[in-house]
Amino acid sequence: MTEIASPYMSHPRIMVLGVQPGQPPFRIVEIDGEVVGSARAVTDVLETAAAFGITIHDLDDPDVVRWVGGDKFTWTPR
Repeated sequence: MTEIASPYMSHPRIMVLGVQPGQPPFRIVEIDGEVVGSARAVTDVLETAAAFGITIHDLDDPDVVRWVGGDKFTWTPR
């Protein structure tokens, strides 16, 4: 019997979506699949998570935060 190997995909509670145009540009933040706000800097992501009782110790941990369309340093449109 052969097993089908599949890559591990984490399902983090927090997703930070790609940069949206605006003055200033922003990123949409989802927690548990629901849009909860927007962020203009990484500190906004931390504050939003804390407001929902989530403490982030490592912003690079894919089991905690998924960055879509860039990483924690991407805050301007490409």
